[in-house]
Amino acid sequence: MPLDFTKHFTAVPTEFKPRNNNGCSWRVTVKLMNGRVTLDQGWATFAAVHQIKISYMVTFKLLTPDTLKVIIFDDDGIEVVNKCGKHDEAFTARD
Repeated sequence: MPLDFTKHFTAVPTEFKPRNNNGCSWRVTVKLMNGRVTLDQGWATFAAVHQIKISYMVTFKLLTPDTLKVIIFDDDGIEVVNKCGKHDEAFTARD
């Protein structure tokens, strides 16, 4: 994420909860690296569960200071809808 994205925060959180279009959330740690905010531990699991490919477009909308709504579009521009399936419990967010 560009550092300009951080202007929306009073302080950059150490963790985000990406939430998909079905309301399922994950825990993803945040790391500042080379002048950018990066989604770190947990993002690979989120991407694997949602089968995000290189050609896909992923949008983020800030819902709360630590929650991002994530919408995924395939390479045809069609929104990808995933059910909450089995994934690494270590990174599942508990509300």
